[in-house]
Amino acid sequence: MRRRLSLQARQLLAAGLALVAFLGLTGYALDRAFTEAALNSQRERLENFAKAYLNGAEVLRSGAIVMPQVPPDPRFDRPGSGLYAGVVGEGLRWESASALGRILPPPETGTPGAGRFDGPLQATESSGNALAVYRYSLTTIWETGRGDLELTLALYEDAGYVAGQVGVFRRTLWAWLGAAAIVLALVQALALRWSLRPVAGVEKALADVQQGSVARLVDEHPRELQPLTESINALIDSERRNLEQVRRTLGDLAHSLKTPLAVLQSRLEAGASGDELREDVRTQVQRMNDIVGYQLSRAARSGHVLYSAPLKIEGTAEEIVLGLEKIYATKGVLAEFDIDAAARFHGELGDLQELLGNLLENAFKWAKRRVALQVTTLPASQGKRAGVEFAVEDDGPGIAEDQIDRVLQRGVRGDERVQGHGIGLSIVQDIVAAYQGVLAVERSAELGGARFVARFPPQG
Repeated sequence: MRRRLSLQARQLLAAGLALVAFLGLTGYALDRAFTEAALNSQRERLENFAKAYLNGAEVLRSGAIVMPQVPPDPRFDRPGSGLYAGVVGEGLRWESASALGRILPPPETGTPGAGRFDGPLQATESSGNALAVYRYSLTTIWETGRGDLELTLALYEDAGYVAGQVGVFRRTLWAWLGAAAIVLALVQALALRWSLRPVAGVEKALADVQQGSVARLVDEHPRELQPLTESINALIDSERRNLEQVRRTLGDLAHSLKTPLAVLQSRLEAGASGDELREDVRTQVQRMNDIVGYQLSRAARSGHVLYSAPLKIEGTAEEIVLGLEKIYATKGVLAEFDIDAAARFHGELGDLQELLGNLLENAFKWAKRRVALQVTTLPASQGKRAGVEFAVEDDGPGIAEDQIDRVLQRGVRGDERVQGHGIGLSIVQDIVAAYQGVLAVERSAELGGARFVARFPPQG
């Protein structure tokens, strides 16, 4: 596979293409503008020559035409000078001395008083070589003794004169544009190198993290890179928490299995009978199976949750409550919902089910008649996703303030893994901690029982 272009190469390529397109269009526009200006200048020049000729010309009463002895430009008297003049009329024809040896296109008769500029037109030298000229024709009416006489005066100039001007301009223009392109390309390269320096800094910081010289990326980065570095730091922290959780789970598992294994070993050494040993083995194996299943579920709940999709909450809560109402049907507990329709849980569905299931089951277990679930959205700043808060309360006896820390403490062996001895709240505590949330226990002001609040703050 071809290597993908680096960011700097992409930026340089894009900037180079834009620069070439801009300078190319600018050069083309200037070239066309100068060419039009040169042609207009030539037209005006020929028009002025024509008016000068006509102002100095005389038509005799006999109808003969007398052109001025001194032409408006000395080149009209120099053969092959590139500037020519000619007049045609009824029985009249005159050409300037410069037209000697040239076969020029005849003047084109038009509306009297209206000049016409055209070209380049084909002309021929006496040697047979072709040349191109621009022509300006002007038709006038002269009053003579024999009546009105229509004359058409034409001025010609070699097309090479304008072409030479345009050529000099083009060479100068493209030379300067080329120099400007080189300078701008160097400036762009330096600017890109300077602007991408923070990205190189992030790359170096990541290399330092991989080598273990630093624990995480520093926060001194431009505003545009701040969300990226924050996400990378969150990912690093998440991976470290996951690794620590795996290590702790393996340690807990090893410590938990030591006791049933020791029981089996002691029974073997004591020489227990076959039936007794069989019963002990069955009991301890079941216990080890429960321990392994629980520790694996804890490890699964501690997995990657940083970029999970948002989950709706109301449907999951309804399914859990329907099941709990069947289990506690004899108590006749009434469950009340107050769920924000916009609230979303950004995590795994299993975690959401475990969280709501354990909190609601605990409330159903201790409630007398009423259980309430309230879910609200925690607003987030720009660039972060909204948080969510779960509040589950009941009208039971509640939890004494001095017992709250004991109920929520973690790492307690023995009772922590025995059904009916606080496993549910321990699972809730683990889930909340895995999502960097906070779990609090309060006294319900409305129902009078316990109120568990699981708060998941906004995250980037």
